[in-house]
Amino acid sequence: MTGYPMLKLKFKLSLFNLLSKIVFTGMFLLLMPYIIERINLKYVDNDLVQKREQVLSLISDIGIEPFITSDSSFGSFNILKEEFISIERISLEEDLNFIEESSRLIDDEEIEYRVLNYSFKIDDQPYLLEVGKSLESISATGKNIRSVMLVFLAFIIIITFVTDTQYTRILLTPLERIKDKLKMISDPSLFDNAPVKTNTSDFHKLDCALCEVMENLGTLFQKEKEITVNISHELMTPISVLRSKLENLLLKEDLNYDTSAKLEDSLKTLHRLQSLVNSLLMIARIESNQYLREDSFQLRELLKDIILELDPIAEDADIMIRNDLKDDILMKEANRSLVFSMFYNVANNALKNTPTGGNVLISTSLNQEKFIVAISDTGRGLTEVQKETLFSRFKTRDKNSGEGTGIGLAIAKTIADFHKIKISVASELEKGTTFSFTFSGNS
Repeated sequence: MTGYPMLKLKFKLSLFNLLSKIVFTGMFLLLMPYIIERINLKYVDNDLVQKREQVLSLISDIGIEPFITSDSSFGSFNILKEEFISIERISLEEDLNFIEESSRLIDDEEIEYRVLNYSFKIDDQPYLLEVGKSLESISATGKNIRSVMLVFLAFIIIITFVTDTQYTRILLTPLERIKDKLKMISDPSLFDNAPVKTNTSDFHKLDCALCEVMENLGTLFQKEKEITVNISHELMTPISVLRSKLENLLLKEDLNYDTSAKLEDSLKTLHRLQSLVNSLLMIARIESNQYLREDSFQLRELLKDIILELDPIAEDADIMIRNDLKDDILMKEANRSLVFSMFYNVANNALKNTPTGGNVLISTSLNQEKFIVAISDTGRGLTEVQKETLFSRFKTRDKNSGEGTGIGLAIAKTIADFHKIKISVASELEKGTTFSFTFSGNS
């Protein structure tokens, strides 16, 4: 695993859309002053040209005389001095048509303007027309444009982010349904093979591939279960025959001590083999749904029965079994015998791995409407490697121990899956281990 955080695909897509918009916005904000300035000046220059044409049209209609006073010039500006128009006779023969920024003295006030200079002739007399707009008003217009653009940009970003997020959610809905189909699948035979409705070819191919994989896995699982059951059944007959013969041999009166001891050891080994075969048969039958779930019982009473049965074992090992059964639920549609075996195997395993003088605690609690049974010990604890293989078959907690077949916890996990009970394990070396059983939908 990497050190990067794990995020859902739709969150990654939404995050990418948001980050791309932020980057685009940042670049736009950097370029916006220049863009606005160019747009604003272009607009001002066009306005100055339009006013020039209007003045020339007016002069064409009424003549130049009404505009030329005794000093051979004409000047007009509005009350706020934001704009001005002036006409004067000039002696220059060259044509003028340019725009510049220059200052003008109006009523003893020097104001900066953007000025259009244009020369024209009437009766061979050159005149200069100046149309100006103050830089202060141009700047104010630029600020207004900037404010409008910022508001519009923010609106566009919000709208596009919301629409992108909604589109991504709708687009990935088939993927969410495919993911939901894979949840809580402890057996390929429980997989929903109904096709997911989608018009995205990739999701359709993924769904078809998963259905095909689950179908193949279901076939392999079924063959494995059949092999396990068949082998177990075939082993039971010779085991029973051997057990019967060994027991008959022990009944003979002329056996010496050594032979009798060896026969008893063989019977113990045969008993372990028989227990192992029975355990394999149990797992195979549970996975094949051969057990009925039609019992209803109080879980607290079942846990008390387990404690009562384990008390003699705990006393012999000088281990105390404590209980804190403060909460209770009524289990419905369950198999009481299997649930008993599940808790018994885990509690017995806790006793085996708790040193003399230690204690085992069995408790119940209700947390956020979920009922939890916890079995804790003060034993040696588990390493991370041990926790990974804890529920695997034939993986014992202590490989140096000759006790057990290493299949008890595997049976517990199989029974838990059969009843849709979630098992979690927390452990710390030299401090102990806690098995938590979370019930949902069983009460």
